[in-house]
Amino acid sequence: QVQLVESGGGLVQAGGSLRLSCAASERTFSNYAMGWFRQAPGTEREFVAAISTSGGSTVYANSVKGRFTISRDNAKKTVYLQMNSLKPEDTAVYYCAADFTPFSNSPTLVPSSYDYWGQGTQVTVSS
Repeated sequence: QVQLVESGGGLVQAGGSLRLSCAASERTFSNYAMGWFRQAPGTEREFVAAISTSGGSTVYANSVKGRFTISRDNAKKTVYLQMNSLKPEDTAVYYCAADFTPFSNSPTLVPSSYDYWGQGTQVTVSS
């Protein structure tokens, strides 16, 4: 069982920045591709960004491309989401997720592919 704990959410003005972190309990963290998803009230959970096991491959939703950056530190068993130029429409609960995929270098956008989820952290962007 992998436990994921997100942190770094909060309230920020439009145009500001936040950095989310997700710490994993799993010793073999490097066997997991990692993803960030978000869910606003009344909407379905949507993909934000994902990173491969090695960190060499990343993928982003069009809505955040050029503003958000996903990265990971396998030694620290942590994945990050740097969010710049935040907009009110980025307001949501942000979740990190882990996909056990030791033989693939292609992160997936599909929520059902992820095996473990964190509890989420609230990001609120005021206009």
